[in-house]
Amino acid sequence: RTLDDAKSKSMLSPSQGVHIVLDRSFLPGDTALMIPRTDDGRVLFAIPWHGKAVIGTTDTPVGETSIEPRALPAEVEFLISHAGRYLSRTPARSDVLSIYAGLRPLVKAGDGTRTAALSRDHTIIVAPSGLITVTGGKWTTYRHMGEDTINRAAQVGNLAQRPSPTRELKLHGWLNEHGDSALAVYGSDAEPIRRLAAERPELANPLHARLPYREAEVVWAARYELARTVEDVLARRTRALLLDARASIEAAPRVAELLAGELGRNPGWAAQQVVEYTALAQGYILI
Repeated sequence: RTLDDAKSKSMLSPSQGVHIVLDRSFLPGDTALMIPRTDDGRVLFAIPWHGKAVIGTTDTPVGETSIEPRALPAEVEFLISHAGRYLSRTPARSDVLSIYAGLRPLVKAGDGTRTAALSRDHTIIVAPSGLITVTGGKWTTYRHMGEDTINRAAQVGNLAQRPSPTRELKLHGWLNEHGDSALAVYGSDAEPIRRLAAERPELANPLHARLPYREAEVVWAARYELARTVEDVLARRTRALLLDARASIEAAPRVAELLAGELGRNPGWAAQQVVEYTALAQGYILI
């Protein structure tokens, strides 16, 4: 935008949201819990998630963005103290299996400082030059954001209006029905992963006793999901880092070994991968 117009001002007011993950015993049953208004007007929720309970969230304005945002002490205290009012028991800091933070790209509205009051919707701006900017929004509305942007581009370019062909497009792995096994998240890829484990029985072993993953998923991630680092596997192809940060660190050496075998890497590479991942994952442990 500044290349198009040097006077362009920033449109975003970043907000940080923090979540903690607890053992499922803190939230018995299969029902999510939402508190629509806490003492300071925030929304608090607790959701069953991959055999754990995820508790969120906070809404803290941040002046600078980071590729690895970290929870602030006040955010941790807010989540733990308020969660204890509604869960089966009050969690201690030592009960937190993982803590993670994310940033919301909220669109500015006047000179207000309360990011909680800003819209979570996306905004499309068309500059006098015809440059189209889409900003704000969130991951879960990406398809809607894309459709709105392309429709606006068609208007700006005087193109013929056409219905979006992606509105009903099924994503890779789509199935009519999903099972209740740990591999259900893979959809139609679940069966090939089972076959991989059957061909190499050692890959049927659990990756870690406290994680819901098998070693076959590491090999699958390397072969078919472009995983190239331990972090890729434990933080993105699976949710190990978010489910139990300490367990993911303990699983890192085996993940590195499996990846090295798939990618043709040497033991030195594997060792360095473990060092780098451990340093990253320490930031998800509440000390």
